[in-house]
Amino acid sequence: MSLRIGTRGSALALVQTENVVRMLADRGIEAEIVTIRTAGDATTNVPLHAIGGQGVFVRALDDAILRGEIDAAVHSMKDIPAARPAGLVCPAVLARDSPADFLAYDRPRDAIRVIGSSSTRRRAQILRDDPTLEVKQLRGNVDTRIRKLREGQYDAIVLAEAGLERLGLQLPGEPLPIDRFVPSPNQGTVAVVCRDDPDIIGPLAALDHASTRLDVTIERAVMEEVGGGCFTPQGIYCRGGDLIAEVLALDGSRWERIEQHVTTIEEARTCGQALREKAEGLIQEARATLGIEP
Repeated sequence: MSLRIGTRGSALALVQTENVVRMLADRGIEAEIVTIRTAGDATTNVPLHAIGGQGVFVRALDDAILRGEIDAAVHSMKDIPAARPAGLVCPAVLARDSPADFLAYDRPRDAIRVIGSSSTRRRAQILRDDPTLEVKQLRGNVDTRIRKLREGQYDAIVLAEAGLERLGLQLPGEPLPIDRFVPSPNQGTVAVVCRDDPDIIGPLAALDHASTRLDVTIERAVMEEVGGGCFTPQGIYCRGGDLIAEVLALDGSRWERIEQHVTTIEEARTCGQALREKAEGLIQEARATLGIEP
């Protein structure tokens, strides 16, 4: 059978989907790419939390699958929200690329004063590291962000290193250390979502990378227990069972953090519950500051 694989139209989304199509072709499975515009792509002049969070990049593709317009979709896994519609499954999680954030800049490091990022997590971690910096909103695809950096609108910008690598882009700058700038849950990972149909699941499941799936499932279990939504600054990262998870104040002045070796999803959920209890005040503070309804 020939599969219809949906994707956003950004350069990065297309590269990720083309990679999946090549992997399927190597296994003798035909697939075509269908590009779908999402609300997140159409509205770029406001923060993500104001238009529904990272899920805005996923919703249109979910709906297209459920309507039968496409069979599957390829996503940066960090964009997939915790709550998922009935009738969809995730048969394949690809081997993880770099989970790190990358600070791109073309001036002396000590001359950086204004950094562009739309992520509350990145903003909080940057301000924790150096409270004298200013973090300004930055939305748009990778090309748009790089253009704004080169125009001098920012001294530096933060991007996911995995995205730069997939696009073959080499920018001046440096990856940020994961222990101080804990990534978003599932950062650096690509996932394939499809209709709950054995004829579609079977071919896609051949692309699954077991150890990556376990790590990111642990991260998602912690994320689900912490809650807080996309507006709460939180980093969650697991590699080989070694888990780091933290929740920060929006201004980076305070944070709660756990580091633990986790071997089961149940242990991950226990860690998430413990972090939620410790960080409840920070989560509620973020809700109130950003005007998010409980």
